[in-house]
Amino acid sequence: MLTRIDHIGIACFDLDRTVEFYRATYGFEVFHSEINEEQGVREAMLKINGTSDGGASYLQLLEPTREDSAVGKWLAKNGEGVHHIAFGTEDVDGDAADIREKGVRVLYDEPRTGSMGSRITFLHPKDCHGVLTELVTSNPEH
Repeated sequence: MLTRIDHIGIACFDLDRTVEFYRATYGFEVFHSEINEEQGVREAMLKINGTSDGGASYLQLLEPTREDSAVGKWLAKNGEGVHHIAFGTEDVDGDAADIREKGVRVLYDEPRTGSMGSRITFLHPKDCHGVLTELVTSNPEH
């Protein structure tokens, strides 16, 4: 069962400049940053608030580390902006299977490692009214 909005992913050309905008404008601070080589992105997670299920809601700022990454291709086509929405779940495997049974394409056969050691998968945007949708099971250590 989906429990919350985990994060909104925002693609950007310059991560440091974009982080500074969110810090100066809204007062959001970087909670976590990392480079995800598999997905070809450098990212910063800006924590917005905690939630009753022990998780949190974030803005995830994404800068491609290579042009052929999914975010790099998306930026080249669309420019900066909202890239995806992610919903938190206690069971990414089970929820992805349930959603797949409803006819929605799940992009990964098996969940992959995402930000902060989470387990993730994506749903095809053409099956979700144009919205790239991510399912996230948080790593309890974060």
